[in-house]
Amino acid sequence: MYKVKVFVTLRESVLDPQGTVVKSSLHSLNYHEVSDVRIGKYMELTIEKSARPIDESVKEMCERLLANVVIEDYRYEIEEAVAQ
Repeated sequence: MYKVKVFVTLRESVLDPQGTVVKSSLHSLNYHEVSDVRIGKYMELTIEKSARPIDESVKEMCERLLANVVIEDYRYEIEEAVAQ
């Protein structure tokens, strides 16, 4: 069994209005040292072992559903989990 952590973020070239609002709110709370905020998504998947390589499966999941590859980048970490 595998535990997969998927991180999805907007590409640097894409404006992030939600991040801009959060940055503004932080400044209004006197956290002026914050110079930029980018909002993203974090997902944890638990995947059972199969004949198919795990890396291939996760990449396909990200590109077909979990990330909009036109405007988002993704990365993932795979850990082998102990079955409980």
